[in-house]
Amino acid sequence: MNLKIIIILSISHFFIDITGTAIPAIMPLIKEVLRLNYTQIGLAIMISNITSSFIQPFFGYISDRIEIKWLLPLSVILTFGGFSVLGLSPSYGFLLVFIFINSIGVAIYHPESFKIAHFFTGQHKATGMSFFQMGGSLGLALGPLLIMYAAKLAGLKGTLFFLILGIMILCILLLFYHQIIFPLKKGNRAVERSIGSQTVEKKPAWFSMLLLIIAVSLRSWTHMGLITFSPFYYIKFLHGDPINAGKFVFAFLIGGTLGTLMGGIVADKIGYKRFSYLSMIISTPLLFLFLQLSGIWSFLMIFMVGFVLISSFSVTVAMGQNILCNRIGLASGLMLGLNIGIGGVGAGLLGFVADMWGIMTVMTLISIMPAAGCVPLLLIPYSSGDSVENEGRKQVR
Repeated sequence: MNLKIIIILSISHFFIDITGTAIPAIMPLIKEVLRLNYTQIGLAIMISNITSSFIQPFFGYISDRIEIKWLLPLSVILTFGGFSVLGLSPSYGFLLVFIFINSIGVAIYHPESFKIAHFFTGQHKATGMSFFQMGGSLGLALGPLLIMYAAKLAGLKGTLFFLILGIMILCILLLFYHQIIFPLKKGNRAVERSIGSQTVEKKPAWFSMLLLIIAVSLRSWTHMGLITFSPFYYIKFLHGDPINAGKFVFAFLIGGTLGTLMGGIVADKIGYKRFSYLSMIISTPLLFLFLQLSGIWSFLMIFMVGFVLISSFSVTVAMGQNILCNRIGLASGLMLGLNIGIGGVGAGLLGFVADMWGIMTVMTLISIMPAAGCVPLLLIPYSSGDSVENEGRKQVR
């Protein structure tokens, strides 16, 4: 494993994913300045989520088929170019355009960067991916705090501070870009040869990928559901201060950041499928226990839920890349963008449930979902004891 390049990619992942949670956090201020209604705010967030998530598999597919050296720098330029001018939006139309530009950058970055990281992880795929994903998880956790600090300093124009971050990470990537791209070229050529000679892999590999997508989608519903509805649960049922509701989500995401780091290391020792199963099946009793606690204990338990539930995130990415071993970019896009997008849709459906039957019903459903995700996971013909390379070859056979 080339730890230096993995860390460089992890740092870039940190800065890219900052914008993912910073956009919802800055929306209340933009709402007041542009005098928007909640429907307009919801549409803006929906455009951000759909653009940055659902089209990731498309960019992953393109990355597998065509060698495009400048995709990673382009993604940084679009991500920070769009986000840094959000605060200067003179109208709602401009706001949507800037969000769209930012989201396209995010959509390009993730499958390309996870594909590149794949070639630097060596034999320890899950460990390498966990180091890389830790940067993104930390960025998601700190995004709201950083944008609100910038807004306190300069109001909405504080989004321009993020342009400095974008230039900085772009320079770092360009400085090491020849080292980053060299293994990717070799990997792309190997993939092209494999695609031409191993067409028999399609049926078993795609069936396994479908099962994995279903399992990860249920985990993503849980993830996005907790981010969306745990603050309302905290305020209504735990009678917490609304100001501290954001800290509740922060505790969950920080737990997930640490869990991501530890999860990859453990998964490389006990097997990807086994670890993913344990992560999801243990999450259900932890969530039900969380619903019985209050005060500081609820913060500690939501931290533990994040630690256990999100610990399998990078593991399932490595597992998906293994299953579609000849389509690393596409596998990355499916495991990341598609499932995050499905999680966002699931959060919307849970909102309907909340309106009809209340927040507690939503929290109960969220608690059951990880255990339900274990069912398709167990059906995947994936042996935890095999090496990373053998898994891909078994899918071919």
